[in-house]
Amino acid sequence: MIRAMTPPAARTSRRLGALIAALTLVVAVAACGGKSEAQLANDALQAGIVAHTAGNIVEAQKQYNECLKHDITNKICHYNLGLIAQTAGDAVTAENEYRLSLSADPNYTPAIFNLALLRAGLGDTAQAITLYQKYTQLLPNDSGGHLNLGLLLIQTGDKANGDKEIAIAIKLDPKISVPQTSAPPSSAPSAAPSSGAPSTEPSVEPSAKPTAKPS
Repeated sequence: MIRAMTPPAARTSRRLGALIAALTLVVAVAACGGKSEAQLANDALQAGIVAHTAGNIVEAQKQYNECLKHDITNKICHYNLGLIAQTAGDAVTAENEYRLSLSADPNYTPAIFNLALLRAGLGDTAQAITLYQKYTQLLPNDSGGHLNLGLLLIQTGDKANGDKEIAIAIKLDPKISVPQTSAPPSSAPSAAPSSGAPSTEPSVEPSAKPTAKPS
């Protein structure tokens, strides 16, 4: 059998093409410091938290979105984008971001808490109660969750269970401010971005003592 010979020029062209592709990959890796997608996402997240905490919301949004380019399911970035939107009064975007956060982690308590605040503020008492019930199951020692759950239960006419939740809140925090039982809980979200750190660190979880006084 006679095999067809590849012309030298064609072989040289293929080698050059492979070399260019390899060099392009090396340059791309070098450009991002050899970091993995996870590392790049975390760098953007941390930069976003710094900007967010400093009040530079435009830069924070930019960094959180950069984070999502490298990790589209990052629950913290989605939560913090939701927090920015909710604080700005954009309920649609806020809810979408919180639900994306919960798609990544159904038990992510900051997103559950602020989504409950959002739904309560929109008049969806039933879903807000469901969310607060899940929140208090996950964080049974959080007085704010029990307080807001109790206030909403009383709103629906379930005074017995509402009073029980408020009693738990007071037991957990005797200094907690309890409004008149006819008042709805606050719909204002936590002002601090989440870093995903344990709740023992300050300013990373929703406020444990939400303002529940009538506005």
